[in-house]
Amino acid sequence: MLTANDSVATSAAPDGDLPLAEGLSREFLFHHRVCPHRIEAGGALVVVAAPGARLDALDEIAFAYGRPAVAEEASAEEVERLIERLTTHSERRIELARVQGDDELAADVRDLASQPPVIRYVNLLVRDAYDAGASDIHLEAGRSGLSARFRLDGVLTPAPEPPAELHHAVVSRIKLLAELDIAERRRPQDGRIRVRLEARELDLRVSTVPTLFGESVVLRLLDRGGRPVALGELGMPEGTFERMGRLARRPHGMVLVTGPTGSGKTTTLYAALGLRDMLAEKVVTVEDPVEYQLAGVAQVPVHRQAGVTFGAALRSILRQDPDVVMVGEMRDPETAEVAVQAAMTGHMVFSTLHTNDAVGAIPRLLDLGVPDYLVAATLDAVLAQRLVRRVCGACAAGYDPPREAVARMGAGLPLPPRFVRGAGCPLCRGTGFRGRLGVFELVEVDDVLRDAIVRRAPRSELRERALAGGMAPMRADAWDKVARELTTVEEVVRVVQE
Repeated sequence: MLTANDSVATSAAPDGDLPLAEGLSREFLFHHRVCPHRIEAGGALVVVAAPGARLDALDEIAFAYGRPAVAEEASAEEVERLIERLTTHSERRIELARVQGDDELAADVRDLASQPPVIRYVNLLVRDAYDAGASDIHLEAGRSGLSARFRLDGVLTPAPEPPAELHHAVVSRIKLLAELDIAERRRPQDGRIRVRLEARELDLRVSTVPTLFGESVVLRLLDRGGRPVALGELGMPEGTFERMGRLARRPHGMVLVTGPTGSGKTTTLYAALGLRDMLAEKVVTVEDPVEYQLAGVAQVPVHRQAGVTFGAALRSILRQDPDVVMVGEMRDPETAEVAVQAAMTGHMVFSTLHTNDAVGAIPRLLDLGVPDYLVAATLDAVLAQRLVRRVCGACAAGYDPPREAVARMGAGLPLPPRFVRGAGCPLCRGTGFRGRLGVFELVEVDDVLRDAIVRRAPRSELRERALAGGMAPMRADAWDKVARELTTVEEVVRVVQE
């Protein structure tokens, strides 16, 4: 007999072990705002229901599972999360469309990689990575076989591993989809897979390298349908946000963003471009790869095999009569030279550099062969940034951080009334963190700093003059986010190294 109770007994089955019954679909569950959740000790099926749910769906769910069903109230957000979790671990269909034509490959390897268990594992691995918000999937060959990990919020975490007998087949399946040579296991290869997940379209950038125990594969997930983040959503301090907004709207000059790989530099540049008037200005970018599609912007992907490098593309772009140019990275003297010349001739140039702090961009430009007087004349500002993980709001709790960490990062700064960290919950996958936010330091190049650049002053003097000119060091911004209970002391120590 079917009932709708306000509360039910504790489940005898582990949360999350319930499969999706045949005949039910994700759309059905979302439409009725209900989700099969667990089996009671007495054998009844517990179905969580959001406010306003249609409980007549209980009959169909009970029939599909072949057992009586009882309802349990839950918030709409919790029901949606459980539906996503349940249907993620079912065999949902993912279309993996290859982006190039077929090659003649060994028939036996192709057949092995095309077996249903292999296809199912690769599909669900991509689905789990996307649902978790992972930026990368790592498949690493070891002595005991292939291990899988996701990069979540900049940190590697375990992912579902393939069955032992499918290790080689999984790698071959990915290489087959990326149009790589699956018979070649002695040299690195790079490829691309286009993935459709319902209405979403992803690009997977595939990289393989040979290791001692087999091939290691990394897939970078790029959401082609994602939207760029606005400048105000990056977590900048109010003063930095206002100054960066003013700098981004300048008619000419050069603004650089620095930081290590994966610190969100390109996201910040996209946010800066979002402040420009796309209808009145010609905006062109050179990127490797193009991470987001921007309406009204001409985006040029780097293609080294075809001779389209950053420098070569930038020279061609300047003949396109642009107002604003974004260069994905200044990695060689040619790119730096052309970018500086563009800034000198009345263009607004945005670009990135790999340096540890904002002031470090100045000697880096000099090392790339840019004359000191041109650096002084064209460089308007440098924004240095890192990404720290945000404490999960659902499981945040007070704690006492290590004293040495507090002494290291909080020296000379006021102590907050309390420190918080995430205890770990299903929403954050047990990590205690959900999402990331930036920590920043911004140097505006004033006349005093320009004189120091022309004199080729040592780096220590450049930093002193930047601090005197109003630069707030990154450590201060990071500590402020600790005080506002947005991140932890240990996370700041891990990311902000001073």
